[in-house]
Amino acid sequence: MRHRNKNKVLGRKRGPRIALLKNLASSILIYEKVQTTEAKAKIVRGQVEKMITLAKNNDLASTKKLIASLPQKMAVLKAIEVLRERYKGRNGGYTRIIKLKERQGDGAKIVQIELV
Repeated sequence: MRHRNKNKVLGRKRGPRIALLKNLASSILIYEKVQTTEAKAKIVRGQVEKMITLAKNNDLASTKKLIASLPQKMAVLKAIEVLRERYKGRNGGYTRIIKLKERQGDGAKIVQIELV
């Protein structure tokens, strides 16, 4: 039973799951929209929103946290330089999930997660 287990597993062990979510978050920050499954999008949405909020702080501690949590330098630079200015006056709600279709092979719901 999964009583009081609040983390989604996504059919992976801890290490591969963390790597998947970090890479997906950095792809969202770099390309601004990504197609993925609904379960992955719902999990990564909170992480992306926290990273944009960190980028808005614009101090050294926030920058170091971004560098530690994102595997690609390009994602960190874009969050600090571009996205910080774009979402300066917005208090959360930086992402949008749009449902697209079901995948042919296994019927997984495919969605597009994008920055607003």
